[in-house]
Amino acid sequence: SCFAVAGPAGPRLVALGSGTKKRRRRAVTVDRIDDAEPRVSVIDATALYLALDAAVAFSGSDMNIEGALALGETVRLFGRGNGTPAGGYDPLNATCDLRLSDLLSYLASPDTSRPPDPASITQFELGALDGRLLGFTDAAAFRGTVLYTAAAEASSTASDDGDVTGSVIGVLPDAGTVRYARLTDASGNPTRDKVEGLVAVSGCADRLLVVIDADDPARPSELCEVSLTGDWA
Repeated sequence: SCFAVAGPAGPRLVALGSGTKKRRRRAVTVDRIDDAEPRVSVIDATALYLALDAAVAFSGSDMNIEGALALGETVRLFGRGNGTPAGGYDPLNATCDLRLSDLLSYLASPDTSRPPDPASITQFELGALDGRLLGFTDAAAFRGTVLYTAAAEASSTASDDGDVTGSVIGVLPDAGTVRYARLTDASGNPTRDKVEGLVAVSGCADRLLVVIDADDPARPSELCEVSLTGDWA
């Protein structure tokens, strides 16, 4: 998961691991993105992930952070509810908010700073495709609202890949029921692609970019254009 914010030397990219395994509990910051030699920092963010994991209303049975979105002074994390129940908890599609300034201070000095506390935890029922439950895979701000992507995948755990029946793009309300549309190909047929990234195109009201991951190390990810029709605001 990644997001961009203003840094001391221009835009700063912040990337966060999913947290599903110990080696995925790291963060990366990239400064001076436009320079020939950008500055990249890899950070052990174990304390942050332990705090997120302890917030079981967000983490559920098997924490799997798949999206991060900067919204003003807040960073919203999207947990994907794939996997199976464990330890008395169910897998959850949920969001939580972190104070941006606290997160950046923690990443700057993780050995001496306290990680931000997860707040405003919200759980969502995303529905299913062809009998497979949908789980968050990314999110993006779009025309005053928040859009999300979700994939329907048969996963035994949050870190295991399984058969995918398709993906959706939806509108995430502040409250109430989510609404979404299934992704189709150029002919209008439902796809079975696993969409794992979402980018809004600046100044464009009817087009998005998505990243498709086939979960195959021999196949590169694909950047695809999606046309929108209907009421997405």
